[in-house]
Amino acid sequence: MLFSDGRSSGIAVWASALLLVLAGCVSAAAVCWPFDFWFASGQPLWWLQILAMAPLCRALHRSQSARQAFGKGEAFATGWLCATFWWLYIAMHTYGGLSAPLTLLAVLALAAALGLFYAAGCALYWKLASARPALAAPAFAALWTMAEMARGTWLTGFGWGAMAYAHIDGPLALWIPVLGAYGVGALAVWCSASLALFGKAGWLQRGTLASFLLAGLLPLGFQSTTSTGSLSVALLQGNIPQDEKFDNGTGVPIALKWYGEQMRGKQVDLVLAPETAIPLLPLDLPAGYWDAMNRQVARGQSALLTGIPLGDYTKGYTNSVIALSPVSPEVWRYDKHHLVPFGEFIPPLFKWFTRMMNIPLGDFNRGAVGQPSFVWKGQRIAPNICYEDLFGEELGARFIDPALAPTIFANVSNLGWFGNSTAIDQHLQISRMRALEFQRPFIRATNTGSTVIMDHQGQVMAALPRLTQGVLEGRVEGRTGITPFAWWVARFGLWPLWLLSLGAVAAAWWWVAAHGAHRSYRRPY
Repeated sequence: MLFSDGRSSGIAVWASALLLVLAGCVSAAAVCWPFDFWFASGQPLWWLQILAMAPLCRALHRSQSARQAFGKGEAFATGWLCATFWWLYIAMHTYGGLSAPLTLLAVLALAAALGLFYAAGCALYWKLASARPALAAPAFAALWTMAEMARGTWLTGFGWGAMAYAHIDGPLALWIPVLGAYGVGALAVWCSASLALFGKAGWLQRGTLASFLLAGLLPLGFQSTTSTGSLSVALLQGNIPQDEKFDNGTGVPIALKWYGEQMRGKQVDLVLAPETAIPLLPLDLPAGYWDAMNRQVARGQSALLTGIPLGDYTKGYTNSVIALSPVSPEVWRYDKHHLVPFGEFIPPLFKWFTRMMNIPLGDFNRGAVGQPSFVWKGQRIAPNICYEDLFGEELGARFIDPALAPTIFANVSNLGWFGNSTAIDQHLQISRMRALEFQRPFIRATNTGSTVIMDHQGQVMAALPRLTQGVLEGRVEGRTGITPFAWWVARFGLWPLWLLSLGAVAAAWWWVAAHGAHRSYRRPY
């Protein structure tokens, strides 16, 4: 058995596995609290994340083999990831029509497959756990961080719910403009390992406290951006039911009518509508609809950014955002780059799986990384669609030239696929993380929530209630300047973190090789 050392009873083995699964679930709750008691739902709890990971580190030190450590890491990661993106069940079963048993199996299989990255890191850590704690704890953080980056980038990447998102409001948040999400996640895991090894090294205890104290000084040195003025905005939330959204008899005419009405007569600088707010290709729109929309913008004072599919059968299709402005007859365009597997493209060998679901799936064309911003009234507005704001290293490509870097991010999404679930809250935390990394405001227009105006410090300034139809009006202040994170990620991607992580692992490996394995560090304490 994967957990067994040959001497443990079956009950003890299963109890150990269950406890680690539960610890993983607590870690998921720390990233985005799912309940509405004790704490407000949807909030990150940084201290709970640190506490929840400590049992895993302690369990690894009790392991008798790398194989056993692998199994413990897989149990924790599978529980954590299942509790993080359980809402995929709603998309596949409720809206996709996949049977409940197959849907449950699919979510579990995805979590278990992604958990292999962390399980491999835990198995390798078992080899290094006999190093001095001052080296072992950073090595654990480095291995976990490499697993996070692998999950978030390899095979298109799905880093949803990474540990760093628990720290948006905690003391480590002040490191975010410097190290980014993965770097802050490494600090958080290092703190968890420090807690697990608390009685083993005075250095590490003092170092843990010092990291929090140093974080408190960062606002003095890392406010890297300045104001570029503000725009008045109107953010539209149509709340079109997902099972009707693409139905030509119900959702499509509702969307065309409601969004068309809301785009007219707004006394604001910018109107922002969600992903596929216009759910038809321009050629398939009712006669005169496109021309009327262009005339409305040309006669008014507002620019319009709206989600719409573009393309044709010959050239292929894109999930896009277009911009219309009163000062230019040309249509500005942004094409989504980071496509959703099974939603916007079908991975090889998986067409059999998608045939079992009743979802409008298709293979879309990808837009380029770092597409130019939409320039309007002194602001450079950079749209991103759906979960593209999950990939900070890709948004960072826009910051290679400070003179062209965005001053405002605009996210357009449709999370109607996932109902009234924690997916809405988790996605809001993702946008907050990007706002902190780049010190840029976010405006978000969504179909069902969260439609918000967010400042450059990741604070929500105004929001619409979720699952309601409405318009959010307010002002957003653009920012210019480059954070340390934006500077290095634009030039080197995530390679600096990969190299630092490999260096930490190499240092621990060298110590073990030079001094031998000290089993005292692996006692079940």
